[in-house]
Amino acid sequence: MSTLKDRLTADMRAALKARDELTTSTLRMALAAVGTAEVAGKAKRELTDDEVLAVLTKEAKKRREAATAFADAGRAEQAAKETAEGEVLDGYLPKQLPDDELAELVAGALAAGGFSGKAQMGLAMKAAQAAVAGRAEGGRVAAEVRGQLGL
Repeated sequence: MSTLKDRLTADMRAALKARDELTTSTLRMALAAVGTAEVAGKAKRELTDDEVLAVLTKEAKKRREAATAFADAGRAEQAAKETAEGEVLDGYLPKQLPDDELAELVAGALAAGGFSGKAQMGLAMKAAQAAVAGRAEGGRVAAEVRGQLGL
């Protein structure tokens, strides 16, 4: 079992004992998503820490998007709940890169691969994502790559 999954389970149990409903429900949801990812495919398997991190990143993004949708619909209470759940999940994610460091990493990846122009956007994104290694959202990385390629 991955150490991140163990940490999620231990933290959920601690929250359950402390009667922290928000943290308990959020971590249950996250562990359910991890379990679903483990059984996806032909055979059940244990996820690595990086795969668990990818699942948590996806769940945190869902919470941010839901909070925005609820806020736009005038449902402030639901938006606040989704935002709070996202904050719980953010505690398990790596710290996001500041814009200047992101620009520096993307510039290095583009220079190393010699990418230029719209035709190489996919390859440039792949190289930039590898350089960033999950420390920035894909949308931010894509915007930076587009900006540096002049698109």
